[in-house]
Parts: sequence; C-alpha cells; structure tokens
Amino acid sequence: MTAAPSHRSQLVELSADALRPRLYEALGLYVTAMGYPKGTAEQRAPMWLAHMLRDGWRCVAALDQTDKLTGICYGYKGAPGQWWHEQVRRGVTELGGAEVADEWMRDYFELTELHVRPDSQGRGTGEQLLRALLTDVPNGRVLLSTPEGRTRAWSLYRRVGFVDVLRNYRFAGDPRPFAVLGRPLPMTSS
Repeated sequence: MTAAPSHRSQLVELSADALRPRLYEALGLYVTAMGYPKGTAEQRAPMWLAHMLRDGWRCVAALDQTDKLTGICYGYKGAPGQWWHEQVRRGVTELGGAEVADEWMRDYFELTELHVRPDSQGRGTGEQLLRALLTDVPNGRVLLSTPEGRTRAWSLYRRVGFVDVLRNYRFAGDPRPFAVLGRPLPMTSS
C-alpha cells in the first residue's frame, strides 16, 4: 500500500541571489498559472530581474517535498517613475482626482506577482504566500492589479480585505481590463 502524496508546501523567503538560479522555474509557473503563451517567460525575465533591484523587494516561495516551486509571490516599494506606478496614478487621478491618487500611492508596497501552480491551487497556498510576503512590510498599504473576472485570486483578495481602487482599467499594451485593489497594512492574522 502506498501513502497518498502530501500536498503541503514549505514557505521560504528567497533573496534575489536565491531566485536568480530558479528564475525560469518561477517564470514557468507564472506562465502556466496565467495561461500565457510559450515565449512569455523569455519576454518577462528581464523585467523580473530588474524588479529584484528595486527598493524593498521581497519574495516568498512555496516548495513541495522535492524542492519544486508550487507558488511564488514578490513585490517591492512602489515609487514615482516606475511604469506600474505611473499607469495606476494616471488612472486613479482621472477617476477620483489627484488627492485620491496621492492618498493611495503615498506609501505603498506593490504586490507585483502572486501565482500558484494550477495543480496546487485551492489549498490555501496563495493566502499563505500573501500573508508571509506582507509580514513586516513597513509601508502603510499594499496595492496590486489583477485581470477582471471571477477567479480564485479575486476570492482571495476580497477575503483578506482588498477593496477597489480602480476598476476596468486598461494598462498600456494590454487590451484586457484590470482591477487595481488595495488595503491597509499591516494585515491582521485570521
């Protein structure tokens, strides 16, 4: 009789030096989780490497018993001059004015990526990654963007207290509508 495989993941914080050799494994997970076409990993690699150099960059990964990634989550301090910051600031300013944009974007951590391998979804890994990543983040709030539509990601973000900042926003170069969501930090335990 064989034991049923365990689906537990171990969470580890990865430095930039620890993530670099695993970059294509992480990007493969990202491409699979997002349903992106082949070739996306090569296109995104330079961006992920550049993100690792940003102020406040942090990364948490979930590993299975064989040391394979089951999830990846990273972010950094958002700041003027960054592409995402400028895009979101423009959208929030157009919708609610400069004061609203200033309030949301004054002191925030950008949750840039959160992905769980499809065969590991639905087991709480995403929430564990999110909470571990945001523990002790010194910023006053966290912001993220996610494609519009009912997904597990949406359920997670709502469950942990994210609210609408901007809805049905189209980032330059992507025809899909996105939502920008945010919440105050720190996150309390649940």
